[in-house]
Amino acid sequence: MPPSLIAEFLLLAALWGASFLFMRLGVAELGALPTAGVRVALAALFLMPVFLVKGVWADFKQRARPILFVGLLNSGIPFVLFAFAVAHITTGLTSILNATVPLTGALVAWVWLHDRPGGSRMLGLAIGFIGVTLLVIGKSGFSPMPGASSTGMTLLAMGACLLATMCYGIAASFTKRHLTGAHPLATAAGSQMGATLGLALPTLWLWPDHAVSTGAWGAMAAVALLCTALAYILFFRIIEKAGPSKALTVTFLVPVFALMYGALFLNETITPWMVFCGLVIMCGTALSTGLVRWARLERTT
Repeated sequence: MPPSLIAEFLLLAALWGASFLFMRLGVAELGALPTAGVRVALAALFLMPVFLVKGVWADFKQRARPILFVGLLNSGIPFVLFAFAVAHITTGLTSILNATVPLTGALVAWVWLHDRPGGSRMLGLAIGFIGVTLLVIGKSGFSPMPGASSTGMTLLAMGACLLATMCYGIAASFTKRHLTGAHPLATAAGSQMGATLGLALPTLWLWPDHAVSTGAWGAMAAVALLCTALAYILFFRIIEKAGPSKALTVTFLVPVFALMYGALFLNETITPWMVFCGLVIMCGTALSTGLVRWARLERTT
């Protein structure tokens, strides 16, 4: 991988890792659903200029319905769930659970598209979900959020993270079935438009009745422009240059940056149990996505 591509790869991981921090800052004043609604609306606005690129607008018009729908699945609903989660659990824990996206993606593809994984990928799915189970069961192994309401709310927040990753998995299979060949910039911009339309009314309905601080607005602008609009463009560039398999490995670095930001800016505690379970999940992800293969298992399936 050339140095310029490595730099883009690291930047993408740093941006996506920061999204949990910015969401925490926004949700404290706006609430979960308005945070997600503002995020996708600003991201859609920032991405509007891509329609000036040759062929992007024409491709969007041709595939508008599936692109708008996938935006709700791939951005709207997951962003609401993650915004809810960071209000109740640490951003580091949220990012570790987010790292299960390739696992749920492989599981959905298996069930929906009949893309049956081989032996080593099956082992990876098992290892990954064992890691998630250990993380949930060992919830006492990490420091709870200051002021967390209850263990039940903590578990609900963790469940919201896993439901969000399931939405990502469904969106990936939907995209493969209905949007193969679509211009990536049309999908990136159009999906944020779809998420904005889907969240517009709930966002207005649940808008806080108090004034929102400049700091919260700044966090929303950052998560929309940097962690959503720019990150989408970087991700598609990496896919184009290095292929989807290598682009997917960004999943391994996102929790590293998120844990670092949480410790530096939010005084969150990084516990050995979180690190251990995160490593188990990442090992399972590497196997389940085919990034690492166990040749002996592949020969026996």
